[in-house]
Amino acid sequence: MVYLTRQEHFNAAHKLYNPNWSKEKNEAVFGVCANENWHGHNYDLFVTIKGNPDPETGFLYDVKKLSQLIKTKVIDKLDHKNLNLDVDFMLGKMCSTENLAIAIWEQLQPHLPENVQLHCIKLYETARIYVEYFGE
Repeated sequence: MVYLTRQEHFNAAHKLYNPNWSKEKNEAVFGVCANENWHGHNYDLFVTIKGNPDPETGFLYDVKKLSQLIKTKVIDKLDHKNLNLDVDFMLGKMCSTENLAIAIWEQLQPHLPENVQLHCIKLYETARIYVEYFGE
């Protein structure tokens, strides 16, 4: 089994805010992330796939195709967007990094060929905070 990782980057704004809670409770739970005027992050995304290399090409999956898939299904939809308002696959969800990683998985998984499995989405919100999702 071979693991192949592609790194991408995007910038996006969001707000963590539960509309069922008071402003005070949102601020107590989410702190500055509940800012009414939003805030942003410079996200780093690592998409890891796994499988066996093709005997004819030696590739697990063409990295150009993987890059294009990530770009069209994820980056183009997220980069310089408001996650709460502009991203169809995040509408109605709490826009935490955890939920964003799951949603990115859901955007990519159906578009990979049968012989390639999505292994991990690793999403850095900051240099010191990241989430890993393994599709479980």
